Amino acid sequence: MSVDSLLPVEASAPSAAFATLTPVHSASAAHGWWRSAVIYQIYPRSFRDLNGDGIGDLAGITHELAQLTELGIDAVWLSPFYRSPQRDAGYDVSDYCDVDPLFGSLADFDALIYEANRLHLRVIADLVPNHCSDQHAAFQAALAAPANSRERDMFIFRDGQGPDGSEPPNNWQSHFGGPAWTRIVEPDGRPGQWYLHLFDSSQPDFNWDNDAVHAEFERVLRFWLDRGISGFRVDVAHALVKAAGLPNWGGRADGNSSYGFPGHEAPMFGQPALHDIYRRWRSILEEYGPDRILCAEANVDPLPRLAQWVRPDEMHQAFNFPYLHAGLDVNRLRHIITDSLVSLDAVGAPSTWVLSNHDVVRHATRFGYDGPGPRDGDGIGADDLQPNEELGRRRAAAATMFMLGLPGGAYLYQGEELGLPDSTSIPGSMRQDPTFARTRGERIGRDGCRVPLPWRSSELHAGFGHGQDPWLPQPESWAALARDKQQEDPASHLNLYREMLAQRAERRLGQGSLAWVEDYCTESSLAYLNGDTLVIMNVGNEPLPLPEGKVILRSSTADGALALGSDLQGTDLLSAGLLSSGESIWLTTS
Repeated sequence: MSVDSLLPVEASAPSAAFATLTPVHSASAAHGWWRSAVIYQIYPRSFRDLNGDGIGDLAGITHELAQLTELGIDAVWLSPFYRSPQRDAGYDVSDYCDVDPLFGSLADFDALIYEANRLHLRVIADLVPNHCSDQHAAFQAALAAPANSRERDMFIFRDGQGPDGSEPPNNWQSHFGGPAWTRIVEPDGRPGQWYLHLFDSSQPDFNWDNDAVHAEFERVLRFWLDRGISGFRVDVAHALVKAAGLPNWGGRADGNSSYGFPGHEAPMFGQPALHDIYRRWRSILEEYGPDRILCAEANVDPLPRLAQWVRPDEMHQAFNFPYLHAGLDVNRLRHIITDSLVSLDAVGAPSTWVLSNHDVVRHATRFGYDGPGPRDGDGIGADDLQPNEELGRRRAAAATMFMLGLPGGAYLYQGEELGLPDSTSIPGSMRQDPTFARTRGERIGRDGCRVPLPWRSSELHAGFGHGQDPWLPQPESWAALARDKQQEDPASHLNLYREMLAQRAERRLGQGSLAWVEDYCTESSLAYLNGDTLVIMNVGNEPLPLPEGKVILRSSTADGALALGSDLQGTDLLSAGLLSSGESIWLTTS
């Protein structure tokens, strides 16, 4: 079924109130908890510090898991907690089968799994198979071994260009800025070969043309599956395999792999051999039962190509980056939602939806600009144009309500339920994202979305920890957004999230259908029907008249205060009701 075939049809009961509907997706009867799950991303170093060293830890996560259960999620995804020098906040792994002492121990991990099981929460772990730390034992062995050795073949070592080998093997650039190649000094002291690192120079890329690399990661999968993990989010899943010969990248004159993610056109992305890797991994997970999952962080375009990653014998899910980057452009949103559902339906897979994560500016900040804002991955500094935080929080609530009404799975990023903005006031001397250092401050980096969470407004460090200062400074304004303070306010961002997730589960929206309601799809609004739930978002400057119906939930009231009280739930007909600018609503007409 193509997108072009989705022609308007006359509505029938229970949607007879609308003149024209455009059906896109039918309700799913397929099994699998991940198909409609709400998965909450935890960035361990910023979640909760229980031992007082200023950095979050596994014990802190375990201590607060009950709070997440009350929020109404189905699973948590843990960003890396493995042994690491922490040059890239744990995405530089030195031992894939141990917990970094910064976060605790394997016993702490086991305790976390035990508590999650008790609370009926699943746990997904980040897996980083494209690259490791330069402190990994295998890379240290490669440095000590000669060229063309078995040890070197675990990574991508090449001789340099030019008569003395002093030029990099090709023109590829790092995601973090600068060349993607670093030259080593050989054991005898001579300038030697170059190794590839698509990220920081401390993160050498593995050579996935080597069977020994495959065997090592299959061992890693089994290690954590044996400890009770429910699956893996696969970091940079599109980049493991490189094109034969490592040709220069002509898509950009500078060879830069950081912008645009051009998918199949780039020799470092989306190579066909990746699918064999993930088929093998899927077969390993199925040995542990049908409920273990793989989710791809795969920047693959267009969406029909991304669907190839979630065929029945490959990944279970893939992140929907086009949706994350669509902003509040209703025409772009409609196209991406339609294309996602049609493309993924064709292979029997669910779509996922996400608005924030640890690599982008939080959506409560992105939506606080009326004009162009900063590029998502670059962050915002004190000297940049600042967002309107009140406007951003209001629009973020509306965008989240619109997203959580969609069929499929949803990912939430820690702190978004509090309406947290990015921190824009971090001094350069305290920034830790390698992007900032490698570009000499030209790119701010991602620290602003990684600031430690506020838990209790009256406590030291807003309850994040009771000892040393947090590893990144918290804005003073965050105490007013602390979880305990919001729990007491029925109209808070936190309680809006709780009610959205409760209603989403009760109305089975994740397993539902989608048809565009053409009456309310305009240049400034977007509306769809999921079962008997009508979802409308108004991004225009003027109020939008609402149809008759009973309100389930709305993201805000006309005066801007988040609305959750009983006066709005189950109210009588809204024949004269209006949907304010920057507001979303769920209602039923049946």
